[in-house]
This record gives sequence, C-alpha cells and structure tokens, in this order.
Amino acid sequence: MTENEIFKALADPTRRAIFEKLSTGGLNATALREGMSISQSAMSQHLAVLRHASLVREERQGRFVNYEVDPAGLAFVVQWLAKYRAFWPTRIDNLKTLLKDME
Repeated sequence: MTENEIFKALADPTRRAIFEKLSTGGLNATALREGMSISQSAMSQHLAVLRHASLVREERQGRFVNYEVDPAGLAFVVQWLAKYRAFWPTRIDNLKTLLKDME
C-alpha cells in the first residue's frame, strides 16, 4: 500500500461514499448498494480498489461477506496528515496577522 493508492482510491466519489457508509460499521455488498445506483459488479470493483489500498477489509461468514474499515489504511492516512498538522497553525497565525494589517 502506498499513499498514492490510498488517495487514488478515495478520489472517486463512489468509493468515498462506500467508505463513509462503512465508517458507521460493517456491511455486506447488498447493504452498501442501498441508495446507490451502481451494479453489483461495479460495487465489487470499488470494494476491490478499497481493499487493495488497505482502506477496507472483508470478513467471510459462511457464504456471506461483510466489509469494514481497515484500521491499517486509516493509520497511514493519520500519519500522513500528522506531518502537515504542525504546518497549519503557523500559516493561520500569519494569515490572521496579514488580515489585521490589511484593515
């Protein structure tokens, strides 16, 4: 898994919607398709991309497959964002100072 795979997976609005649904708990592919106008085949392809990016994992229970958010992919995203967290407070303070000077 690379950051490119993760962000490429989340760049697609349908995959983001699937990921959002899974953020509330595990679901099977049929439940994930509710409210979405995509085929079962398309859902399988989107889930494959999310699994490949380690954002989603599957758990087989007999003949049923449930999908859930994979903490490994989320940990990577959190680590990536942490690098930039320190950057923003300084930038915001500089922006505030600039805006006050403009008044």
